[in-house]
Amino acid sequence: MSTATPPASSQSPAAPSPAQEPSHNVSPVDRAVLEYLRSRGHNSAEKAFLAELEGATPDDKGKATETIDADELVKTLAVFAHKPSRPGENVLKDSSNVLQELTAMGNPSNIQSLISSIGSVGAEEILSLDPTDKQEGFRELEAWVDGSLDIPNSDLFYSRYSATSTWISSSMDLKTQVSKPLPKILALLTRDAALRFFSTFSTSLSPSHNATLHHISTLLLPAHVQNDELAQRFRNEKFSVRMSRSGFGLLVGWLTEGVGGEALGAGDGFSGEKGKRGRAAVMRVVNNHLRFDVTSSNPSSVSPHAWEESTGLLSSLIPKASGSTNASYTSPQTFNASKGDLKLGPAPLGDELRAEAERVLREQAMVERDPAAQYEFQIPRPTSVPGMVIPSESDLLPHPPTFKSIDVEREVSSVRDARKRIRLDPTVLANLDASSPQASAVRARALPSVCAYTLHDVVEGSPCCTFSSDTSLMAAGFSESYIRLWSLKSEKLQGMRSDFNASSIKDVSSLQKIKEKKGTTTRKLIGHSGPVYSVAFDPVGGSATPPKYLLSASADATTRLWSLDTLSNVVAFRGHENPVWDVKWSPMGIYFATASRDRTARLWSTDRVSCLRIYAGHLSDVDCLQFHPNSLYLATGSSDWTARLWDIQRGSCVRVFLGHQGAVSTLALSPDGRYLASAGEDLAINLWDIGSGKRIKKMTGHSASIYSLAFSGESSLLVSGGADCTVRCWDVKGPGGSKSKPRENGSIGLANGDNTPSGYGDDDNLET
Repeated sequence: MSTATPPASSQSPAAPSPAQEPSHNVSPVDRAVLEYLRSRGHNSAEKAFLAELEGATPDDKGKATETIDADELVKTLAVFAHKPSRPGENVLKDSSNVLQELTAMGNPSNIQSLISSIGSVGAEEILSLDPTDKQEGFRELEAWVDGSLDIPNSDLFYSRYSATSTWISSSMDLKTQVSKPLPKILALLTRDAALRFFSTFSTSLSPSHNATLHHISTLLLPAHVQNDELAQRFRNEKFSVRMSRSGFGLLVGWLTEGVGGEALGAGDGFSGEKGKRGRAAVMRVVNNHLRFDVTSSNPSSVSPHAWEESTGLLSSLIPKASGSTNASYTSPQTFNASKGDLKLGPAPLGDELRAEAERVLREQAMVERDPAAQYEFQIPRPTSVPGMVIPSESDLLPHPPTFKSIDVEREVSSVRDARKRIRLDPTVLANLDASSPQASAVRARALPSVCAYTLHDVVEGSPCCTFSSDTSLMAAGFSESYIRLWSLKSEKLQGMRSDFNASSIKDVSSLQKIKEKKGTTTRKLIGHSGPVYSVAFDPVGGSATPPKYLLSASADATTRLWSLDTLSNVVAFRGHENPVWDVKWSPMGIYFATASRDRTARLWSTDRVSCLRIYAGHLSDVDCLQFHPNSLYLATGSSDWTARLWDIQRGSCVRVFLGHQGAVSTLALSPDGRYLASAGEDLAINLWDIGSGKRIKKMTGHSASIYSLAFSGESSLLVSGGADCTVRCWDVKGPGGSKSKPRENGSIGLANGDNTPSGYGDDDNLET
């Protein structure tokens, strides 16, 4: 009995008697199986296995292993039937004549049911497919792509991506063949070929497709492939590959002749029968799983990053045509153009609110006796910018018909802030000599100052942090399921006493009496039952007054509204089925949106506990979101590598942004409403023109995932923070140029392009 055998008891199975031991020698593997079954108490399984071992005759043990060729194996395992007129010939070999031959034979029920379970091909045709054909064919394809001197440089990207898709589709085909009703020995051979195929070619593709390859490596059984969404997308969708006409012609020539460039029938082709079968296997994959978008543009004029927007499994990422379940768009540009112009201008300000804000500004200018300010009390009206449509007041989300005093304070404060703001102009650093005497003054005008805070004694981490608009409060969410507030002005945070009588509250003075007498500069808010992933202060007061409310999103699938007057939870919003990753307020307050693992974003209002809109369409988690400055649109980023822009009121997608090669973890919209910045796990920041949906440029430099983005007030500077422990400043409107030497660590960096970590003034290559 093995050492793993449990002690004997009245409930344990009886140990097998010595008579149950096999009467002949068994292999170590069989003996290990017997010991395992015995230790687990599987008596019936143990007896059946022993009987199978005992069934072997002495002649079988001494007989040498016989080998047969592939044709004999196929004939032995295939469904075989013959006619008296054609003895010894399998009439079911040809798949096109199976039904006719079965009818002539009287439709034997057993053979007919077996053929139907196999599929629309003949048994011998399935069994004759050599699983190593795809391996040989892909090896030849990979060697041709890497060694060809005739392919244009831009088409090398597409050819390698085509080869990658061919490899993945071939791997999926090999693993799925195991699910067909083949004999066990062939199923094992096919699975072994799939594993060998993966181990042989995955190394060369790992640098650029590591996440996808890791996902595929976990699919070991046919059931895994059938139940995995990514695997089904590779099997059922056409993988789009954009190539120039010359590059596509070379690829077709190689597929048809094995060399490429010759007229049909003139090439030497693949060498040997195995090479021809490998070419046929690759051609089947290309025909079934790839869709080529052949362009007539000059390959040298194509950006090296253009393939990111036009290559991949695009059909499921692009929303379907309105009112149709079958019609689909072939490219994101086509979809974006079909949605027409967007209203991206600033939100209009009510006439009454504008007049009241101007009156207050006028009074303040007279009190302060500022002769320069008395001419600046008028709030500028939105001006029409070419290519941007200004929304009307009727286009906005429903809001209170009358304004409050806090609205006036917010507008007055915004005008005063704009008057005092230092305009950041990073373009002046383009041709600046860092050693020149005026370099320090120019940098001070072009780059922002930095104020850093450090959280100590954070055991399990703090996934999120935010500051109020008036910079009086800071809030952080923790993995231990609580939120902590800090007063940045060293003021005491006082909540309400728990023993007060609500009927005693008559005015503001009575409300102050029931506040706690003592307080601290930090308070803990407890209510969630899971890690807190996002927090957001309400923006109603702007920079004029401290916020009144705080929103928090958690892994417990709830979003909670906290009162900063009472320092207590007011409402718990429930509706998501999975953790909520992000929550953001609308710029006008009242409304807020949440992003969740359930692949949806939702719109909520503070006066209702149920959601108002559900934005569904992403194929994976919605990781982040951001409101447009005029509150008409909502941008979302997802783990499906895409970002989308939604019409908030209609709930429809109006823009789709494709180009990332990893999950999108953070978004930012410029204050002028024209640009969307997105970043994530592919270490790149993409800048998009919202109006056209086109990518303006791609900026790289971070060496780890990017988790935060923010625009300057003039929309000219973008700041990013990443897991590489760096904060980087990017020139949004600069054209870029040649890259100079980066500065030493510890300085603020300014970059405006593509490639390596950059110091201020570095102009990297970028995509336009």
